[in-house]
Amino acid sequence: MKIEFLENIKNKDPAAKNYLEIILCYPGVQAIFLHRLSHFLDKISVPILPRLISRISQITTGIEIHPQAKIGKKFFIDHGFGVVIGQTCEIGNNVTIYQGVTLGGHSKEKIKRHPTIQDDVIIGAGAKILGPITIGKGAKIGPNAIVIKDIEANKTVVAEIAHEIKNSENQIDYYI
Repeated sequence: MKIEFLENIKNKDPAAKNYLEIILCYPGVQAIFLHRLSHFLDKISVPILPRLISRISQITTGIEIHPQAKIGKKFFIDHGFGVVIGQTCEIGNNVTIYQGVTLGGHSKEKIKRHPTIQDDVIIGAGAKILGPITIGKGAKIGPNAIVIKDIEANKTVVAEIAHEIKNSENQIDYYI
């Protein structure tokens, strides 16, 4: 494991005390390590083992990353549980995502169907980025945002704040 990778996490997470703690106690780090192994094995056409490693990673970390997803350097999953990264997803360098993020597809065809996340992007907890769209370099996606269209470089998008609506019987329903 490269020191650069660990130093990046230590700089981004004020709770990180040392490299050993990061390696042993951060499920995002463990999931990324296992993903890089499964991705390598998939690229050299080893059958079944890449998916098995991915499954073991999912069980032990709560993070699901398809072996064919392409992930750049200095990728950091903070808190991690509930993260899903689909098969044709491409993630650039220095990207940070938080718990509950889905980088998902919306087609069952064997085509590019997952997002491309360019360098230096931050994706907040619970965000859903769906389909073969591009999130531009330096963009920030707020917590619980649902993104289905391209986002330009250096833009910030957020979810609509929960609000009251009235139904047809003049009762108030709450949506969160």
